[in-house]
Amino acid sequence: MKPKVTMIAWNQNDNYVVTAVNNHLLKVWNSSTGQLLHDLVGHADEVFVLETHPFDCRIMLSAGHDGNIFIWDITKGTKTKHYFNMIEGQGHGAVFDCKFSPDGQHFACTDSHGHLLIFGFGCSRPYEKIPDQMFFHTDYRPLIRDSNSYVLDEQTQQAPHLMPPPFLVDVDGNPHPTKYQRLVPGRENCADEHLIPQLGYVATSDGEVVEQVIGQQTVDQDEPGLEPSILDGMIRQLQLEQDQRTAADQESAPSGPQNGEGTPRRG
Repeated sequence: MKPKVTMIAWNQNDNYVVTAVNNHLLKVWNSSTGQLLHDLVGHADEVFVLETHPFDCRIMLSAGHDGNIFIWDITKGTKTKHYFNMIEGQGHGAVFDCKFSPDGQHFACTDSHGHLLIFGFGCSRPYEKIPDQMFFHTDYRPLIRDSNSYVLDEQTQQAPHLMPPPFLVDVDGNPHPTKYQRLVPGRENCADEHLIPQLGYVATSDGEVVEQVIGQQTVDQDEPGLEPSILDGMIRQLQLEQDQRTAADQESAPSGPQNGEGTPRRG
């Protein structure tokens, strides 16, 4: 088998570089000299997650499709902690992504079965207030590109980062109660009536009719027999107000040198 590098990560102070190879080894290199320092053995499948600790230059996290999560001391080339993501009755779950918290005391992982795994110190009480299934209602809405190749939401024709905060729904598209909607950044201080999305019915590809947030529907709302979406009206109104404020700011700002190149708007 010809070795291939699947992931690369620098440690916190850039003195070391860690590479994941498709022979399941992790290699630690001196970033200045290119010297190979350690081979880290433990994974049994390909590794696509390498995360450095936010302030401890010794620590590196790795995770892969074998369900293993390792915490390494890359200066010594040793294994510090190990967790195997075994799911009862289903075998192991491949780990797709991991991130440290800013304080370095916790890290969270997502797996192939849709689970969020949270590791850290102390009790789990702060996390017990969240429901078992959480999705944004816009998660699976299709995207398109405009004439400048910028990404737009297909239904509303708006850039996703300029759209209002989405609603939290379960796996079937049913919205969660308002106490959970306030957990979404940007909705902390909304009035209760703004935290209750409009529900509607839409037919799936296999003909089943399901209830879901109107904003998820991707059909043309101008088709006869379809009610206009209140949620989309709110989104358009917010976008219009933001465009008006942006235009007013541009008119009042002093003119500068122009380079002739268009740039995408940023929220």
